[in-house]
Amino acid sequence: MSDEMDPILLIASPQMSDPMFRQTVVLVWHRDEEGAIGVVINRSMEHRLLDVVEFEEEVDAERYGSTCISWGGPVEGATGTVVTTDDIAEEEGWRLSCGLSITRSQDALSRCVANGSPFLLCLGYAGWGPGQLDQELADGGWLWTDCSPELLFSTPAAARYAMALATLGLSSDTVLMTPAEA
Repeated sequence: MSDEMDPILLIASPQMSDPMFRQTVVLVWHRDEEGAIGVVINRSMEHRLLDVVEFEEEVDAERYGSTCISWGGPVEGATGTVVTTDDIAEEEGWRLSCGLSITRSQDALSRCVANGSPFLLCLGYAGWGPGQLDQELADGGWLWTDCSPELLFSTPAAARYAMALATLGLSSDTVLMTPAEA
């Protein structure tokens, strides 16, 4: 992975021992010399959208009442990150080259709800310090594949790990990751 990267999906190695990230898929949209940031996209929480977000009266969010919230990662667990296919204004977030947008704007989330657009609201995020993600990759902790809106919005959360591995022609039974030799 280069410093200037397209967004990717990190796939936890089947041998990952960290219980927080075991069998996770993480959408990483930013990486530079200061670190990397992403959200876990395959861990649904018991919380529902209307449990955690209050919308303005004019936004009809009732049809999303049973929409699950995702656990996005261990950092800032009360902070929400929205992943959507909607266009997001530059001042509201990031438009990714794979056709997804990332925002932390409640106004943008309200527009997604009002437009009936697909979205995933993630509480918390995953972050890596300088060089940390590169080291975890070298240690055999992660695989990666291209960012895929289809995987996110056409695959149930519980099936995203297996589907992400399948994009590489793999399954959890066919992968054995061991640390790279220095």
